[in-house]
Amino acid sequence: PVVSESDEWVSRREHEREVEELRRSNRRLSGTLDIVLETLAVSDVSTLFTKVLEKLTNTMDAWGALFYTHEPNGFHLCCQSEALSGVSLARYIPFPRTLDELSTRASTTLRLRVLPPTKGALRLGRLSMREVVDEATEEIHNVGVEALPPFASFYAVPVWFGNSVIGLIEVGWDKPHFLSQDDADLLDAIARYLSIQLVGAVSAMRSQRTARLHDVSSQIREELLCCEALTDDVVNNAFERAAFELGAQAAVLRQGASPNALGGDLPLTGSCELPMGLSSLVRASDERENEVSVISLEEGTSLSVWLEERGEPCIGALLDAGIVEGERRACLFLRDLGEEPFDDIDLAFLTSLARDIVRTALGDEVRSKERHISQALQRGMKNELQEVEGISAEGSYNSATKSALVGGDFYELVRLSSRHGFVVMGDVSGKGVEAASVSAACKTALTAYAWEGLGPAHMAQLLNDFLLSFSQVETFATLFVGLIDLERATLTYCSAGHPPAMLLRSARHELQLLEVQSGVVGAFSEMNYKNGVAELEEGDILLLYTDGTTEARARDGHFFGEDGLKEAIMRKQQVGVPGLCQALLSELASFTGQRLEDDVALVALRFDEVGEQDIEGTQG
Repeated sequence: PVVSESDEWVSRREHEREVEELRRSNRRLSGTLDIVLETLAVSDVSTLFTKVLEKLTNTMDAWGALFYTHEPNGFHLCCQSEALSGVSLARYIPFPRTLDELSTRASTTLRLRVLPPTKGALRLGRLSMREVVDEATEEIHNVGVEALPPFASFYAVPVWFGNSVIGLIEVGWDKPHFLSQDDADLLDAIARYLSIQLVGAVSAMRSQRTARLHDVSSQIREELLCCEALTDDVVNNAFERAAFELGAQAAVLRQGASPNALGGDLPLTGSCELPMGLSSLVRASDERENEVSVISLEEGTSLSVWLEERGEPCIGALLDAGIVEGERRACLFLRDLGEEPFDDIDLAFLTSLARDIVRTALGDEVRSKERHISQALQRGMKNELQEVEGISAEGSYNSATKSALVGGDFYELVRLSSRHGFVVMGDVSGKGVEAASVSAACKTALTAYAWEGLGPAHMAQLLNDFLLSFSQVETFATLFVGLIDLERATLTYCSAGHPPAMLLRSARHELQLLEVQSGVVGAFSEMNYKNGVAELEEGDILLLYTDGTTEARARDGHFFGEDGLKEAIMRKQQVGVPGLCQALLSELASFTGQRLEDDVALVALRFDEVGEQDIEGTQG
């Protein structure tokens, strides 16, 4: 039979369609496999979320993806794919809203398309609601614009764990796009796989945030302790620091002439009288000193409505520390309507702040005693680098809290014998007197273990047991412990939850990470620690650092990171040792704009003489 040109064209188009469909299926399968492989055993929260969203975006040929965690009061934005950076996003979707109800009621992925606004809706001015069609059921729902992602078409993927929704993934396109049921089924399968990892990751994220606020609380407490008196400026600075950490604005309150009179300095209005007194807002008695109260300020309450009417941020929390040294110390911590309300972690942080203000004001005698303890610890906590034959050494410590006398970062280099040394760097959770006390105990114990001839992993195990024996001390530490044998040209080390040390290979001008890792000390009894071994060459430089280095942030929020540290080392390696640590601190100062959020400790060791030395040469 004769095949016409039109039939041939149709056949060719059908073949191309089948090839494209096969290519598309392979891409989906490959992307799914990549998600599984790249998220196996990932413990870092940000890495897990970032990898998943980027892979989903690429796999689905989408514009971008979002992930929200399910909290008791709503969906909270956890992260977004890179393509959506700079795009206006709903940071928080409170309950109940149409989109969250649809997602939590659905047992499977929703295929949603935002309909163009009608002429009537456009005539009303700013759109507050949009129509969204469910392509599976063809139902149309009205959704508030504050809850919508920036997509024209998108999949809403509820992540279930057991009988509860723990998160919501949204994958979408900025223009109308065909949403297939096959892709919806694929996203359901991915969500089922990810649910276990996400439960652990969300829990870890909360733990990290709790630890972060605990550190900030310790810093503020130490700053209060170092002040001669709790003046208005001192207390207000503490309020401002807390507000900054919570992403809120501080409105300092003052008691008026009567219990029903209350003044405040609001973010936009400035100084004004509030329509109610503290006694009507808090459970604490106005007459009783040192009464502490922290309550959530929720949308719809009388004070929230009053603030909203004046265009002020109107949700957050109220802190009342009671009467402190004759003055009422109270503050509103405010966020804009539609932002995330304060959760239990935020409120616990503010409660700790209120109690610290009260404790600090208990009297000059108590504060003087604490100050003397700090000074004694400072004298005993001096970081020391002893001279070890064949090693050039430099160490630097920079405190994020300038007024604090002591902190939790420490390091030491000890000469054990000719051309043998012991180096340790540690970072104890918390700040101030408590952290310094644990640091001093760690240094003393580790030095004793080194003189006993124990291996690094054995030292970490003993220190873990030692810290856990103090039930009253709820703290942990990360450590790098290293035994240096210049005769055998080896470094035997144990890195216990510490950032990986960097070894600059002088002959090849390369950086090597010492990647054998174990868990932190002082947290869990069932921990196993292991040794790593690095071969040393003459001229190699070992750099140890605490996580305050890589977690230093620029004003735009970007982290200095491990890559930033690597690049800085390669740029500054020519200054040698000593000089390298100070050069790196200068890089950090420039990157952060002189604003460190955590203490930074650095140690650089250059191995000048490696291998066995002939006796005559050594004597000479």
